[in-house]
Amino acid sequence: MSIGKLIIQNFRNIDSVSVDFHADVNFIIGDNGSGKSSLLEAIFYLGHGKSFRSSKVDNLLKHEKSTFTVSAKTDKNCQLGVRKGFNTNASSSEIRIDGEKQSKFSSLAKNVAVQVITPESFILFFGGPKQRRRFIDLGLFHVKHSFSDHWREFARILKQRNACLRTKADLATLSYWTEVFAESSQQIANHRAEYVNQLTNELSFWLKIMLPSVSDDIVIQYLQGWNSKKALLDVLTQYRQKELTLGYSLFGAQKFDVRFILNGTSLDNQLSRGQQKLFLLALTFAQAKLIERVNRVKPILLIDDVGAELDIHSRALLNNAIAAIECQVIVTAIDKTAVEQLVPQEENYKMFHVKHGKLSVMSE
Repeated sequence: MSIGKLIIQNFRNIDSVSVDFHADVNFIIGDNGSGKSSLLEAIFYLGHGKSFRSSKVDNLLKHEKSTFTVSAKTDKNCQLGVRKGFNTNASSSEIRIDGEKQSKFSSLAKNVAVQVITPESFILFFGGPKQRRRFIDLGLFHVKHSFSDHWREFARILKQRNACLRTKADLATLSYWTEVFAESSQQIANHRAEYVNQLTNELSFWLKIMLPSVSDDIVIQYLQGWNSKKALLDVLTQYRQKELTLGYSLFGAQKFDVRFILNGTSLDNQLSRGQQKLFLLALTFAQAKLIERVNRVKPILLIDDVGAELDIHSRALLNNAIAAIECQVIVTAIDKTAVEQLVPQEENYKMFHVKHGKLSVMSE
């Protein structure tokens, strides 16, 4: 899937933009603060119902405005739109697909799969397990459609068990919720293990393009959230008293993590910043292809500030990957020189300039 026409109103520093994107590659050039990242953020919001830059949705609203709107028409003539309104007491969302109102943002996510790489994506390495869990679970949401239901049920069970630990409920009640919790954790862990295995296999292809010198030595280490040599129920029984003292669950699917290993040690300690970014791009491309195969919807890849950390050689490697991904790619950069190695030989791209939130087509 690709976005044909994108319309944005009152989003960040964008007053009003209507743009016709190319189905393959698009470049958005502009100074820092010009609005190029806001354009990507608007597309991401349309696919996820949240920002990749801020946890506060009211930060997305243009100053002194009361609503923002993001809508898109896809190459399959599907019309997607979100209108977010704010007043002094609350906010409201209006979601539409082909004119019909929807109650959940997840209905949008089923129609558009958006992946993003930004200079802040290094948080995958340094941000702790939460960020890595979020990345894996985002892919699972698209690839395993039942996963979101399983995760919501697990979250409910975890909340109940933690309440039992916190209030020191009677042993029978705690034992019941512990058994249910262990069963649900194992179900989530099985989904994740299967997905990480698929992701590892797909990643190998993209690493050979973007990091050929180390591609065979990189491993994704899967940590399910408890000792893999023991049943979770046995682990929870062993640490029951400690959990009662602390008032929350120490083990389970909520503690899942993945680590990226090169020659036995953490990948970020051995690769340069440019190589780390190529790894993150390869990881994102791999996830995009898994989503495409299951959903039969080609994801949209957003690459923000492509010039950051990537030298000319690295951008040439990225160009090879973009040529192989066969989906819509939207790239931002501060100037045209940062994307010279990415411009396709064929004329299957568009280049835009953004200034003060206004977008215009650039000559090639």
